[in-house]
Amino acid sequence: MADTAAALPDESYDDDEIRRVLRETKTIAMVGASANWNRPSFFAMKYLQAKGYRVIPVNPKEAAAGNEILGEKAVAGLRDIDVPVDMVDCFRNSDAIPPIADEAIEIGAKTLWLQLGVRHDAAAAKARAAGLTVIQNRCPKIEFGRLSGEIGWMGVNTGVISSKRQRRV
Repeated sequence: MADTAAALPDESYDDDEIRRVLRETKTIAMVGASANWNRPSFFAMKYLQAKGYRVIPVNPKEAAAGNEILGEKAVAGLRDIDVPVDMVDCFRNSDAIPPIADEAIEIGAKTLWLQLGVRHDAAAAKARAAGLTVIQNRCPKIEFGRLSGEIGWMGVNTGVISSKRQRRV
C-alpha cells in the first residue's frame, strides 16, 4: 500500500515548532512551483516572497526552458541550487517524496515541509533521522497567516465569511 495522506492519520504540530521553523527560515526551495498564476504553488510562492522569504522554484520543465517564476530562475532539482536552503517545500504527490527527501538531506536543508494532502511517513522518518524538521500535510502560507493573525483579518473564523447558507428572516 502506498504511503499517502489518505491512508494515514494526520500529525499534530506544536504552534511554537511551526513558528520556530517560519522564523528561522530565510530560503525556501519550492519543489513543484508553477508558473501558472492560478495554481496553489504560485499563490504560496508569491505570498511567501511578500513575507520576505527567498523562494527558489524547482520545476524541471521551466528550468529547461530557462524561465523564471515570480522573478526567480527555475532550477531542475535541489542539487542545482547554489545557495544554502533552509526549507524544502513540496508541492508534489506523496509517492514522489522519497527522492525529494533524499535530496533535501543531501543539500543540508533544515526542514522538509510537505504541503496539504502530502504525506510519506517513511521519507519523513529518514529525514528526521538525518536531523531535519519535518512537517507534513500543512501549508507554510496558511500557517504563517494563521499564526500571524492575518487569516482573521480576511474574515476567516469571524462569521463574516461562511460556507453555510444564511437563514432568511
